[in-house]
Order: sequence, then structure tokens, then C-alpha cells
Amino acid sequence: MSPPRSARVRRSQLAESASPRAPARVDRVAAIDAIRGFALGLMFVYHFAFDLRLYGVIAADFENDRFWLGFRALIVSIFMVLVGVSLVLADRAGAPPAHFWRRVAVIGACALAVSAASWISFPGTFIYFGILHCIAVASILAWPLVRRPAAAFVIGCVVIVAGLALSHPVFDARPLSILGFVAHKPITGDYVPLAPWAGVALVGMALGNALADRSFAPLRPLVSTPGWLRWLGRHSLAVYMIHQPVLLGVLWLVIRH
Repeated sequence: MSPPRSARVRRSQLAESASPRAPARVDRVAAIDAIRGFALGLMFVYHFAFDLRLYGVIAADFENDRFWLGFRALIVSIFMVLVGVSLVLADRAGAPPAHFWRRVAVIGACALAVSAASWISFPGTFIYFGILHCIAVASILAWPLVRRPAAAFVIGCVVIVAGLALSHPVFDARPLSILGFVAHKPITGDYVPLAPWAGVALVGMALGNALADRSFAPLRPLVSTPGWLRWLGRHSLAVYMIHQPVLLGVLWLVIRH
């Protein structure tokens, strides 16, 4: 027996009124998760070697050796490009501003936790503006251009070139060093200034728009990557926060015995 017409109308009206208020779900792209997982894998290798030097097992020169400088730059580049791509994904999915600010707040809180932990562990080289700090601030700066890929690309290229080509001692002061343009790299465990790296995020935003316009078809072969790699990419922030304590602890136990 069908319900009265008035009841059906009320149900329909309730469904229609509820739909616009439902928070938009940001759809994941498996290929993007795979790339992010790959970047995490590279980061594990880098930090494993870094920790081996910390414990005196190897004598790698991470500050001057071109191999390690290039290896680190590759890792940071992938992460910052994906910052821009992720902003595009959220916008295309119709995510509300609250979703953006919540995500930035979580990343910012994690960045502060990294600063606090590094201050306790290594006060002389504590991290005051590392990868998470840069991601949080660059996301805020890039967000207004999420629907303007041409402008994002041009501005991004300008920021990258300026960050690589310009330097002045005035920017060596810690409050200004977060902008980049330093004459001498600060002594810190992780340093990812806005110039050039916010520019990389802006270029990533332009790339993300181009990929989204093609339904990410160029990345489709990456969908068949191992599930664990995509899992890492889906949980990248949590993995980032716990991987170094785990690595340091395991290595300490191994070396101690």
C-alpha cells in the first residue's frame, strides 16, 4: 500500500532540502595516491640514510653532495606539485571552504608538532619552516587561483625563478627566511621556503587543472600500481608524522645490539 501523496511530497521535499546541505565528498584519484605514495617511499630512503649518518654509521654529506641535494629536491617537488593538484581535486569535487580550512588547520597543527618535537630533540637545528609549514602556507596563498590555471602557472614560474636566482643577506633573518631569497641557508633540520616551493605548488595547480580536464587519463596506467603504495598516498600525513620516530627507534635498537 503506497503512502498518502502528502507524505510522499514531504519526503521528496526533505530529500531535496537535505541534498545541498550534505558536505561534498572529495573524490580520490588512485593515480595521485600512487604518486604521493611513491614520494613517501623516496622520503623513507632519504630519512633512513639521514638517520644512519645521525648514528654515525655512514658519513653522507646531505648539505653539499649534489646527489643528496637533488634527491631531496625531487621529493619536495613531487609533494609540492601534489599540493596544487589536490587543491584542484577538492575544488572540482565541490568541497566547501570549511573542508579547505579544516585541512589547512590539521596540516598546520602537525607542522607545529614537528617544530616542538624537533626543538626538544635537536634545539640547535629545530625545524621552524619545513615541508608541512610550507604546504600549509602555500595552500592558503595558492587557493584563490585554483580556477585560474594560466595565472597560477605564470605566477608559479616567476616565484620559482625568483627563489632560485635572487638572494640577499637581509633575508637570512629567521622571520624573513621563510620567504626564501637567503644568502646563507639557515641551520635547521628541514627548510622549505615559499620561494621557490610555493611556485611549484602553483605550477602543480595548473597541471592539476589540465589533468582534471582530461579526467586524469594520462595517469591511468598508475591505477594498477600496488595497493600498499596507494594506501601510503591516502594516509600520507599520518605516515609522515610517525615514520621518523619509528625509523629512529628501530635503528637505535638495531645499532645498540
